Amino acid sequence: MSSFLSDFPTYIKFFIGLFALVNPVGIIPVFISLTSSQGPAERHKTNLTANLSVAIILWVSLLLGDSILALFGISIDSFRIAGGILVVTIAMSMISGKIGEDKQNKQEKAEAGSHENLGVVPLALPLMAGPGAISSTIVWGTRYHSLLNIFCFSVTIALFAACCWLLFRAAPVMARVLGQTGINVITRIMGLLLMALGIEFVVTGIRALFPGLSVLH
Repeated sequence: MSSFLSDFPTYIKFFIGLFALVNPVGIIPVFISLTSSQGPAERHKTNLTANLSVAIILWVSLLLGDSILALFGISIDSFRIAGGILVVTIAMSMISGKIGEDKQNKQEKAEAGSHENLGVVPLALPLMAGPGAISSTIVWGTRYHSLLNIFCFSVTIALFAACCWLLFRAAPVMARVLGQTGINVITRIMGLLLMALGIEFVVTGIRALFPGLSVLH
């Protein structure tokens, strides 16, 4: 219990980082657009499929990320720096208002309409569980890799997916209440939080690779 309490702020930070990376509020207009031709029952099914897929993708990243890095001979500190740079890039796109352009290219947008299961592609992948969310999950999982940490991170991912499900369930109402301006403001705030998190990843990785820098002032 004491270990859980001492690491509890870490799980909160992981949750906030995921929320900022995925930015489900910013994806609400995309969700509404993709499901505009669906009835209520089919829209709810798409919502459930998307968030279940996100949870599975992030769980796999959490559990197998370390093994994948070892397979390719990549150190966690190098991956942490690369992931941090990617996160900062996504954050800059969010702050500049380019919602989704960093996660989905033109070809993927064109193919989106041909998929029967919109919940998996493009909603879950690449819009929600994109490279930023996957790399962030791998970084956290390799940094805190005890069984208790992995279990708590898994629960955090489940809670995050549940929160996204609730947001998408209320998507039509939220879009009317917030408007595009409100959604843009929230997206930019999330971008600032995300940039700070990405810079922390980079700094931590650099300090680990070059320990001599930590003693410099």
